[in-house]
Amino acid sequence: MRTMILGAGSLGTILGAYVAKSGQDVLLVDAYKEHVDALNKNGATVVGGVEMNVPVKACTPDEVEGKFDIVLYLTKAPANEKALTQLLPHLKEDSVVCTLQNGLPEEAVASYVGRERTIGGTVLWGGVLQGPGVSKYTSNPEKVKEAAFEIGELDGKITERTKKVKEVLDAVGNTTIITNLMGARWAKLFINATYSGLSAALGISYGDILDSEEIFRLSMYVGNEVLKTAQRNGITIVDDVQGFDVKKGEYDTETERLTKAYIYKGIFGIHRGVTASMLNDMRRGIFQTEIDQINGSVVRAAEKVGFPAPFNAKIVELVKRAQEKKEVPTVANLKEFDQLVKDVKY
Repeated sequence: MRTMILGAGSLGTILGAYVAKSGQDVLLVDAYKEHVDALNKNGATVVGGVEMNVPVKACTPDEVEGKFDIVLYLTKAPANEKALTQLLPHLKEDSVVCTLQNGLPEEAVASYVGRERTIGGTVLWGGVLQGPGVSKYTSNPEKVKEAAFEIGELDGKITERTKKVKEVLDAVGNTTIITNLMGARWAKLFINATYSGLSAALGISYGDILDSEEIFRLSMYVGNEVLKTAQRNGITIVDDVQGFDVKKGEYDTETERLTKAYIYKGIFGIHRGVTASMLNDMRRGIFQTEIDQINGSVVRAAEKVGFPAPFNAKIVELVKRAQEKKEVPTVANLKEFDQLVKDVKY
């Protein structure tokens, strides 16, 4: 069984190292030529929570040959059109494309490769690309062994092909096949919109958010919008995210907000060293981010049901402004939220 990891960046490098180490046939594909060259020459190097170096096979998209049974898709959403168009000749009729992207990507991916080939999943750990061929594992490896991925069919059925994808992903840690994919997606969207969004908009790490009373409160306003938007769209968010029931993070008063803070600190505390991949990209001079797929997904879903999501909308505005100006955001953007905080309505 041939597996391709398409988008072998920060997460794909770590995933590829684990899958190759387990003895499976895997090809890492990425458009970053220097990175691909380093992977082939030196192997996939993982530092941080795990230290390892694993020989891997890698190439750029135009160098791919043959067809693949499983594609683990980690390319950033703005590159979908080019990446998925290039992928099509390498798919069989029964190939499976498992999108592990951020946001709510399944329908967009299916529009290129077909719904019959598409399944989705969430990644429950983090990484940061350190340079060509090297990725830093930013999560607790013991926690990841217990819960590394959640994957599922678009229709919620448990199928043989999801079991085959699970076998590949289990090389990293336990992969759960779920029947409520959208519930898992919104749980991950809660994490990405709340902390990745603020990290990108303010130019700071998750730890910086947790350590500032003002910014931590802001993160709870963002998160509350995500949870209320999901609920109003009929989404039942999965019960367990790193030992916490995310749904219980929703609140309606300031007093209630204070009682919910432990949920936010518990979920995000183990990721203190993480900075949003969107911010990392901008620091590398790449000003094409996934903000529309992350906080933008929340704003669109909120508009659909007539619910205001001004904090998420402000994050989208700030990151898009940075993209247009090609300037890395800084914590000076915090003042942009002042009026929203004064006007907050639960």
